[in-house]
Amino acid sequence: MRLLVIEDDKDLNRQLAAALTDAGYVVDQAFDGEEGHFLGDTEPYDTIILDIGLPQMDGLSVLEKWRRDGRTMPVIILTARDRWSDKVAGIDAGADDYVAKPFHMEEVIARVRALVRRAAGLASNEITIGDIVLDLRTSKVTKDGLALKLTSLEYRLIAYLMHHKGRIVSRTELIEHLYDQDFDRDSNTIEVFVARLRKKVGAQFIETVRGLGYRVKELEHLEV
Repeated sequence: MRLLVIEDDKDLNRQLAAALTDAGYVVDQAFDGEEGHFLGDTEPYDTIILDIGLPQMDGLSVLEKWRRDGRTMPVIILTARDRWSDKVAGIDAGADDYVAKPFHMEEVIARVRALVRRAAGLASNEITIGDIVLDLRTSKVTKDGLALKLTSLEYRLIAYLMHHKGRIVSRTELIEHLYDQDFDRDSNTIEVFVARLRKKVGAQFIETVRGLGYRVKELEHLEV
């Protein structure tokens, strides 16, 4: 899953990016409203964390412009704890959630996890398909109850496919959601990591749909 953090406090931005990366996400960063608006308008993020008080363009203006332009990605706004009016204005502008400063990183990660889960139509923090279980709280994947040793990229790949189980996901979509903006998008590493994952989760778990992409089947469609 790919996130964008828009925060002009460079230390806080780096702390957020580091914590979210440790939680299994790939994170892009912006430090002012204009840059943040451009990235959110041109890149496909699974969730955006947006500070209200930004230079160049304030956070509410950024959010309002995204929504007017039809951008529907989940957005969490960061507000000052005593500014209840910012929270109301943010929700009215189209925010999906808010976090008041100062905050605990665990709270931000939990709220991101919830928004990503809801966007995929999931009610639980565990996704189970056959004998494979993805625990979103711990960023762990198990097979028959045993934890799999996955690299960060392998984890992000299987997590994205399991969030979108039953749907064909193109190679382009995977690249857009698994790598940051600076990644060489002509790389063939998706195929490499799919092959590695199949060795760990079973060859039939990830289906190749020729010419279209990859799919993790729903439970009832898995071969026993």
